[in-house]
Amino acid sequence: MTETKFNINTNEYLPLRDVVFNTLRDAILTGKLVPGERLMENQLAEKLGVSRTPVREALRMLELENLVELVPRKGAQVLDMTEKDIVNILEIRSALEGLATSLACRKMTKECLQQLKNMEVDFERAVAENDVERFVDIDEDFHDVIFQATENDKLIQMFRNLKIQLYRYRMAQAKSDNSMSTIVAHHRSILRALENHDSEEGAAVAQGHIKYQTESILRFIKNK
Repeated sequence: MTETKFNINTNEYLPLRDVVFNTLRDAILTGKLVPGERLMENQLAEKLGVSRTPVREALRMLELENLVELVPRKGAQVLDMTEKDIVNILEIRSALEGLATSLACRKMTKECLQQLKNMEVDFERAVAENDVERFVDIDEDFHDVIFQATENDKLIQMFRNLKIQLYRYRMAQAKSDNSMSTIVAHHRSILRALENHDSEEGAAVAQGHIKYQTESILRFIKNK
């Protein structure tokens, strides 16, 4: 493993394994630990100032989130998804986004709608400041609000799992092209469908939004 570029995120209210898990998870999602990078228990333990036991437990938790691969006799490494893996995940996410937006068109409260409108202001600010990381995080929050509005716990759980797996690729792709203005336009269309309680339109624009992101991510992968 190369010299790590992160430090442990202490939290006195969490078990040590969860603190290590959150630290490593954040490092993977933000690209500080890259796909294919070896994760040596002893080196991580020394770097983070903990014993090997919480590191080992954290790596198992990361494996369950499909962020780390535990290879027999070789140890752990950051999972590098294939292009097919990413396409498969995005196909599922497209279906989930369409369903969630359709349901949200019928169930979303005025408070949630106002929350999305406030996010549009934050989007504009992030675009003006060219703050890609902030923009991607607001984008994730935007979709979180829509899924929460469905009041469907199983749907929300599936979405969160897929979102975690794609986050690092989305961040890398967003930093490599100039798609923020297009995504803002997509969000306005989604918001308009939600305001009009138009489930059919909501599903269509949400799936179109994911199709655009799929093409952008695949283009980034092929050109990197």
